[in-house]
Amino acid sequence: MSPSDTDRNGDPSDTIPATEPTSDRSAPRLSLPSYEVGDAIGKGGMGEVLIARDPKIGRDVAIKRMAASAPSEDDVSRFLREARIQARLEHPAIVPVYEVGHDANDRPYFTMKRLAGTTLQQRLAHARLQELLRAFVDVCLAVDFAHSRRVVHRDLKPANIMLGDYGEVYVLDWGVARVLTDEGEVPPIGAGVSTLDGQTQLGAMLGTPGYIAPEQVRGEDVGSAADIYSLGCILFEILAGEPLHRGGHAAIATTLSDPTQAPAQRRRDRAIAPELDAICVAALAADAAARPSARALADRVQQFLDGDRDLARRRELAGEELAFAHAAAADPIRRGEAMRSAGRALALDPESEQAAAMVTRLILEPPAALPAELEQQLDRFDQDMSIESARVGSLILLFILATVPFVLLAGVRDMPLLVAIIGYVIGLVLYTRYQVRIGRTNDIAALVLSAGLVAMVGRVLGPFILAPSMICVIVIAIGQQSRLVERTALVVGVALAAFLAPIVLEATGVLPSTWALGDDRIVMSSQLMHLGSWPTLFFLIVPHVIVIVVVGMLNRSIVASRRTAQRALEIRAWHLRHLLPT
Repeated sequence: MSPSDTDRNGDPSDTIPATEPTSDRSAPRLSLPSYEVGDAIGKGGMGEVLIARDPKIGRDVAIKRMAASAPSEDDVSRFLREARIQARLEHPAIVPVYEVGHDANDRPYFTMKRLAGTTLQQRLAHARLQELLRAFVDVCLAVDFAHSRRVVHRDLKPANIMLGDYGEVYVLDWGVARVLTDEGEVPPIGAGVSTLDGQTQLGAMLGTPGYIAPEQVRGEDVGSAADIYSLGCILFEILAGEPLHRGGHAAIATTLSDPTQAPAQRRRDRAIAPELDAICVAALAADAAARPSARALADRVQQFLDGDRDLARRRELAGEELAFAHAAAADPIRRGEAMRSAGRALALDPESEQAAAMVTRLILEPPAALPAELEQQLDRFDQDMSIESARVGSLILLFILATVPFVLLAGVRDMPLLVAIIGYVIGLVLYTRYQVRIGRTNDIAALVLSAGLVAMVGRVLGPFILAPSMICVIVIAIGQQSRLVERTALVVGVALAAFLAPIVLEATGVLPSTWALGDDRIVMSSQLMHLGSWPTLFFLIVPHVIVIVVVGMLNRSIVASRRTAQRALEIRAWHLRHLLPT
């Protein structure tokens, strides 16, 4: 166990915070004359870690001692071997060992630096990519140092990497490390393992499935290249946001059947830099001899962090993305894919004129057939415009109701007709507000119902005075709806019918006549109200004032919308010209 608060498996559920100490009731409390020993802060299969204070120097330390009350010679040898391996690796990213000894019960222990921080596994979900990559470089350098001392870790994983509170990085848990000599390995006695269920056993696979190399899974003799594969698995998880291999038995199977994967192919949505993708793939090579050294891995990631990009490789990838964009652009359904690939090509090679031209064409030239997703978005936009027009239309209808008092003052000739007109207008208002509330309109129904209102208003002053103005307002208001732009004939036809039908019906005697020709004049009458009193003058003025105001507002709305849309296009084009190479 390392001096962190996490056990060998790195499972956060097994983490034991320092504020909640644990104790082994079967083990006597540790008492050392040189230390003020506190409570246990962690426990694993082989040992437990306790906090302590060295009063001579005045510093806190972590003490690891054997957990078993009667350890075997093999267990003791392995425990002390871990301490000796860790002690010989004097590196800033490897926890220093201060002292090795035996307690009063003859159980071995060793003291080391006490750490404060969290594991890489706990930081993967929320840390910034740059922070994780910098830590990864430090890990690679620590592993390279171990390799230079002929030590292979064999259990590298995010849970065995500690990120300190002040930027420190530590590689933990050297309990299954392998030490090489000119003659081969100095084997541990009774070598322990990390198994699928996380328990330490004997005679099984060394390391943690999902992070160990294929040759390690097969039980072959492994060298430093096995650690490189584990580093590749860690880098894959940093880039892709998910492990390369799933846990349990599935990890063993995929490690053997599919050891090498590219994070950029697994997660195309994360826009993984091609340099990092290539580095990860190289570290995950199935052939151990083809993997780079830990130093080369660190240098290549550091070059990326320093901005030293592989220009040739980026241009090659940009060409591939551009070719894909050209192929996808021919299919309206794949228009979005074409745009994404063209954007990636331009990001990979900002000076590419071909990529710039492709992006410009896709943005500024609409396709012959729109993709279904875009059609749905445009339909929602048209619906929003119709809803806004319905909201304005309901206000106009309320203005019509404001003229009713003038009719009453002038005197009503046909009360049922007045009630019918008032009821029709109120019904239109309620219907329009209902459409606004549900967020869905029917433009054709609105056109027909508005035409019916015009026909009824024609009974007030005849078909020649107010009705034509109202028809013009309806044609402008409803005819500008996007879904009726291509159906101008329908809009004009319904408007003409609303205007001509009352004239024809009066001429044929179906409706009482409200107009007559004679003596070089046209005589108008009203079926609804008495004419000739002063309210008649107000009734003639107020509706026309309303019509003039409404037409002015509609005209302003149309011009403003067109101007806003045109300005938005010009602004986008201006920014695009500065974004793309000339």
